Amino acid sequence: MNLSEVKTKEIMPGYHGKMVHSESMTWAFWDVEDQAEVPEHHHPHEQIMHVIEGSFEFTLDGNTQTYGPGDVVIIPSNVPHSGKALTPCRLMDIFSPAREEYR
Repeated sequence: MNLSEVKTKEIMPGYHGKMVHSESMTWAFWDVEDQAEVPEHHHPHEQIMHVIEGSFEFTLDGNTQTYGPGDVVIIPSNVPHSGKALTPCRLMDIFSPAREEYR
């Protein structure tokens, strides 16, 4: 498989993702529009976020920080989190187990 062949889905307004799934993981590649927000939520999946490009404000369990290229955030299962793109961003997320609703 080549990532260029994976269809892009707009999962929420401003978040355009390409999803790669294995049996137990989902790997998401996001192109995020400037100022696009993810409201606070939580899920049973463990998540690792990596900022490839741009500036992304992220709140994890009430602690807000701004992340840039190369930054990695580990999001434990069921911990509340939210985010906002301060510029256009490219992000990668890994979820375990797989996000079935993204298939």
